[in-house]
Amino acid sequence: MSKNLSALSFRKGLENNVFNRMVDAAAADGTAETPEAVHAIAEHHLVGDAISLGAVSFYDFLKKGNAGKKVFVCNGSACLLAGTQKKLHSDLTKHFKEDEIGHICCLGRCHQGGAFQHDGKNYSGQSEEQLQAVAQNSSSAVSQSLRPADPTDRYTIGCNLPEPMLTAPFPGIEKYYASLQALFAKGQDALLVELKDSKLRGRGGAGFPLHFKWQSCREVPGAVKYIVCNADEGDPGAYIDKYLMEQRPHSVLLGMIVAGWFAGAATGVLYIRAEYPDSVRIISEAIADLKKAGFIGKNIFGSGFDFDLKVIKGAGAYICGEETALLASIEGQRPEVRVRPPFPTVEGLFRKPTIVNNVETFANLHSIITLGGKTYAKTGTEQSSGPKLVSLDSNFKKPGLYEVAMGTPLTKVVNELGGGFKVPVKAIQVGGPLGGIVPVSKIGELTVDFESFKNAGFLLGHAGVVSIPESFPMIEYIEHLFQFTADESCGKCFPCRLGSTRGQELVAKARSGTCNGDRIDPELMTDLLDTMEITSLCALGGGVPLPIKNALRYFKDELQPYFNSSLA
Repeated sequence: MSKNLSALSFRKGLENNVFNRMVDAAAADGTAETPEAVHAIAEHHLVGDAISLGAVSFYDFLKKGNAGKKVFVCNGSACLLAGTQKKLHSDLTKHFKEDEIGHICCLGRCHQGGAFQHDGKNYSGQSEEQLQAVAQNSSSAVSQSLRPADPTDRYTIGCNLPEPMLTAPFPGIEKYYASLQALFAKGQDALLVELKDSKLRGRGGAGFPLHFKWQSCREVPGAVKYIVCNADEGDPGAYIDKYLMEQRPHSVLLGMIVAGWFAGAATGVLYIRAEYPDSVRIISEAIADLKKAGFIGKNIFGSGFDFDLKVIKGAGAYICGEETALLASIEGQRPEVRVRPPFPTVEGLFRKPTIVNNVETFANLHSIITLGGKTYAKTGTEQSSGPKLVSLDSNFKKPGLYEVAMGTPLTKVVNELGGGFKVPVKAIQVGGPLGGIVPVSKIGELTVDFESFKNAGFLLGHAGVVSIPESFPMIEYIEHLFQFTADESCGKCFPCRLGSTRGQELVAKARSGTCNGDRIDPELMTDLLDTMEITSLCALGGGVPLPIKNALRYFKDELQPYFNSSLA
């Protein structure tokens, strides 16, 4: 059935995109889950109403419960651990009715806490007076000072490389894209050599070698291919994608153009989180500038290569950070994870060969084609080459985004760049809610690269760092992780959908402390985590056991009262 739906969506094309129609249908009232909207979308898509309803009802910003919401409070890990959201919610009730306040997961303002979205704009760290001005839309001065498109006055941006790559100043379109023109003259085979020499690995978390993925798509026969930028990775604590799209948008776009030229694709799609409204706007403006300059469109640089870019705004679904769920979403289907193989390079968007990479991965291409692959690989380690962006949350003395060489000691990031913690901290979680929980005693043993984290039983992932204060109960954080997974699961596989829910229930009962019978059986918890890790279809259900196992291992004394026998 899903292949048939992909084919029907392909016939409509990206310019008449089904998912865009769903988002547009919710613009007026906050929901597309009405009989009229569902039927209209179904007719457009040439499917039954049930198929349309199944898709629309999945997304936070399209479903019926979103109707009438005027302000959305961030419930991501960074804001939770900052301890700002209960007061924020209370303050907002002075200006909005309770049923007008919704929740949203991570607005990329992890450096400050107190994050919320109102009227399509993101805010954080506001005083009660500023909240009132925001609610009334009456203070242009306040509104101007909160422009999320200019975050440099809101957090530190630093670099410990001799010459910055990802954070380098933008020299202007003509100069920046000159390297692309030179690349076209060399040919695709020459680029493949540079990609292999660079040893670039995808920055989305898995660390898969880039040249394998790109070469795979290039070698698959097909008249139609796509390049997709996964800009829906919404790990709380990681605002790396947000920085690149809003401050260095052309680094992302150039990387996509290079991928299209190499693989033989004529269309690139950026699927950007609805939680990042300024990223949507700024990327769209950058695309318009490229069209005006003649750097995308027909016959770019007289090379015979045609390439266009399209922005699609998400609708609130963490699972769309998983590449196959993202592709299903673009097609207007319910964003459920697909079984692999076939991999997207063989059967991706509309079941056509597709390269899917995340924002930071594409942003590395400019350095590779200007410096050369071998020079690029001199930064970093033998197995983890190049620079890496790291983002630090509000519990650091110098929260912000830092560009470091792969292999940089984590202590340098935490204590030198970040200035250490401003509150007593017992652990950090690196790589989002699926990343490992690293006790502070282990920070000195790690370096910022894939191997170091993996060998120590953690995960580098997206490299967003969230600090867990000593005052925050670890059992509460475990429940938060289970609840997050339950809320964000696509529901396709039982281990993720049911396992996360059962885990949350076990922890909630133990926390209630009503009687000893509610304490957790360690063997039951281990079996649950092992089942999720081994049998889940994707990294959501399969990944959340890692941080919970880390917590059980390193914080036994704190967690023991919630279990009915000794933790191993």
